[in-house]
Amino acid sequence: MRIRNLVWAVVGLVGCAMAGSTRALAQTPVQIPSDNTAYGTTAAEFLLFPVSARGAALGNAFSAIATDLSATHFNPSGLVLMERPGMLASSMSYIADTRYNWIAVGFPMSGGSRAFGISITSFGFSDQPVYTIDDPQGASGETYSVSQTAIGGTYAQRFSDRFAAGLTAKFISDQLGRTTGRAFAVDFGTTFMANVNGRPLRAAFTVQNLGSNLTHAGNALDVVVRRQPPQGQQDIPQEPAQAELKAKSWSLPVTFRVALAYDAFATSAARLSLLGEFNQPNNTDAGFNFAGEYTVNVGRSFGLAGRIGYTYASDNNLDPAGASDPTYAGFDTGIGGEGMDGFSAGGGLRWRSSSRFGVSFDYAYRDLGFLGGVNMISVGLTW
Repeated sequence: MRIRNLVWAVVGLVGCAMAGSTRALAQTPVQIPSDNTAYGTTAAEFLLFPVSARGAALGNAFSAIATDLSATHFNPSGLVLMERPGMLASSMSYIADTRYNWIAVGFPMSGGSRAFGISITSFGFSDQPVYTIDDPQGASGETYSVSQTAIGGTYAQRFSDRFAAGLTAKFISDQLGRTTGRAFAVDFGTTFMANVNGRPLRAAFTVQNLGSNLTHAGNALDVVVRRQPPQGQQDIPQEPAQAELKAKSWSLPVTFRVALAYDAFATSAARLSLLGEFNQPNNTDAGFNFAGEYTVNVGRSFGLAGRIGYTYASDNNLDPAGASDPTYAGFDTGIGGEGMDGFSAGGGLRWRSSSRFGVSFDYAYRDLGFLGGVNMISVGLTW
């Protein structure tokens, strides 16, 4: 009898333990996968805009063949591949009546083994009405402006006939109304050159906008605080106190890029280059670009170029579920609709005199989906 009672006691204890374990498992919280991508957490996004019409037409898949002054932005190492001193200027009318301008000058040195360049970038708008909760119609007549500027210096060096590296240091100013933020950043790039089947192959690796955070300050953050008396006490007038709001600091849009360029066809009169690039920003998902450029030499003085490209990023994937319906979230994702977001195209014309003086003109169109399209032009001089 004692043995049987002991057995039942053990069975009871085991059953209680198993029941408790089951309840514990049932109460264990389920880990739901989360997206830790830092969407919308960076400032000075204008630093990611293409600085030349050639690069814009190629969908930004340009860092492997950037051998002109736009290399100060796309890949600093490419500046050392520039043959002659020059100047390049670009202008783009962006969305919402904003304007983007860029200009750079560069000089090869030491017989082409080194190069130095200076660039200035500006973006913004002016004289826009101020809307507040108390004045939602902007009837006060008060206006504000936004002016973003970056000044950069680039140094590049060729270490061999196959490898070059370069660095761009930038000072960034972001003026938003009556506040201003400043930051410093560097771009680093490398270019590796080889031949495959007798045709040029180039690989590039770049890191852009690696630097300090941007924090705004200014008299727009000055406020007057009226202190309230403690609850239950007589409402005695209080002296207002002067205070300054503290703005949050924002990181810069750091981007890592790996690019390849291959000349599928190349002669003394024509060339067809195929380009591809993978990029990983710190403020959104990874993306990729691919493009093609066809150039033709007309005699000794003239050159023509046609370009086409496509840029994929998470923001232009309007139908992630792959629905067969060409409309998604109220947008037309079919051909000719918002589904063309990321498409780019353009061309260029170059003329070179017998004295080595040259002039270039490039045009690019970029489709931004439901935001519309933008046009960009670039004009360059070499001597």
